[in-house]
Amino acid sequence: MSTNQLPQGEEKTRQVREMFDAIAERYEFVNKLMTFGLDARWRRRAVADLRLAPHSLVLDVAAGTGDFTRELSRQSQRAVATDLSYGMLHAGREMPERVQANASALPFRTASFDGVTCGYALRNFTDLAGTFDEMARVTRPGGRISLLEVAEPRAGLWRAGFRIWFRRVVPFIGSLVSDRAAYHYLPESTAYLPPSDEIVRMLNRSGFTAVNHRRVMGGLSQQFIGTRSR
Repeated sequence: MSTNQLPQGEEKTRQVREMFDAIAERYEFVNKLMTFGLDARWRRRAVADLRLAPHSLVLDVAAGTGDFTRELSRQSQRAVATDLSYGMLHAGREMPERVQANASALPFRTASFDGVTCGYALRNFTDLAGTFDEMARVTRPGGRISLLEVAEPRAGLWRAGFRIWFRRVVPFIGSLVSDRAAYHYLPESTAYLPPSDEIVRMLNRSGFTAVNHRRVMGGLSQQFIGTRSR
């Protein structure tokens, strides 16, 4: 599906907020079904890749119900969760500091965080470039970002299996145990994602250097790591 067939602008923001409010209570359960729990391993690695000193202050953007936020705490970081969806934040647990906000207009002081994380949400932002600008603004010079997003294996059985699972099985599971429309949107929303090399360039333009992109587990997921320019 092309982005022309998907909601744009303020309509996208509204629909994304309402969608995640609707699925908040079952979100973590469905996530574990969809990824066989592998996303927990990927988040552990993503937090470790921040390479920040213990007790650094890290902003978890699009925190959802707090998977990344709790992993930050397990690795001795101080985490602040922010998300567009109040329903997701409300359904979360072990998230002592949570703030509802649009990622392209973060209500935090400039250079107030040592790092930023974001898990599987880049395609949901209405203004991705503006969101990267805000991540850069709130990250101190020398601070770090670690972002995870879905990807698609490039070839072979991995690619064929991924397409069947992500485009057919995931919407079916979502329809059974949660919200049908939301889990049909999920595979369609990848159309919003720029190519990985363009995301790297966008992060560079926003003020991050040494941006590294890597594919995770045969390309089932992807990660972007970078350092805030001094």
